[in-house]
Amino acid sequence: MIDFSCIDFSKFSLIDLIISITSTIRGKDFCSDFVISELKSKVEEANLYINSETDDKKRFKKLLYLFYVRWNFTSSNGVYKLSDSLWIDNVLKNKKGTAISLGIIFFHISKELNFPLSIVLFPTQLILRVDWSKGDKYLVDPFNGQFLNDHILEVWLKGNISPTAKLNKNDLKADNFLTIIKKVLNTFKTALMEEKKMDLALIANKILLQITPNDPYEIRDRGLIYSQLDCDHIALADLIYFIEHCPEDPISEIIKIQIHSIEQKKVVLH
Repeated sequence: MIDFSCIDFSKFSLIDLIISITSTIRGKDFCSDFVISELKSKVEEANLYINSETDDKKRFKKLLYLFYVRWNFTSSNGVYKLSDSLWIDNVLKNKKGTAISLGIIFFHISKELNFPLSIVLFPTQLILRVDWSKGDKYLVDPFNGQFLNDHILEVWLKGNISPTAKLNKNDLKADNFLTIIKKVLNTFKTALMEEKKMDLALIANKILLQITPNDPYEIRDRGLIYSQLDCDHIALADLIYFIEHCPEDPISEIIKIQIHSIEQKKVVLH
């Protein structure tokens, strides 16, 4: 198990980090050996499938075809529990995932085959970026393997962020593993909170607090989770911490109502 409080992210592969996180959250319910074996098998099959091509771009397009058409990895539309489409073992079994889970699996296979791939946490969703030697690039939607261009990405921004949003270069910068892991953990935590799996959400939250101790937003979420677990004295301290450190945040007013509710419950109990 990786200690995320003092980790050098450059010394681990992304899939190793994801496996460690998932194992920490789910414990014996998660079989890391299955994931490692399945990914190894996929890499070997992919290597054989694209090996007849010598041109890297053609090899990459064949890999996309293999992953999204022949293996039939696809988006998890209609999946009842969001976490089911985030857990890497479930996605390998069911072939249905989110941009994050599909993107991480495809990223791992691509890197094992030496493609120059990186992950971009675009404002609307995770996307994949391939930088070729002559300076050109591919941008790929991990939901379906389709290529993206600036026009499509700007439409996404306008539709999801603001009608006046514009695409800029920073939106397409490759992200490091630390940023990606924090995004994955936050996505896990949010999904588990929505599914009322507070004990698992708390573990995800604790890993995040190992990475960024004293983060008021993570402490706020810990307080919200503890309130659902009826640990009101801990919840109250965490929520008050958030109010004191982020008084201007719009959600502070909602948190104040939560604090008042907990305090009233304590009065009733005593």
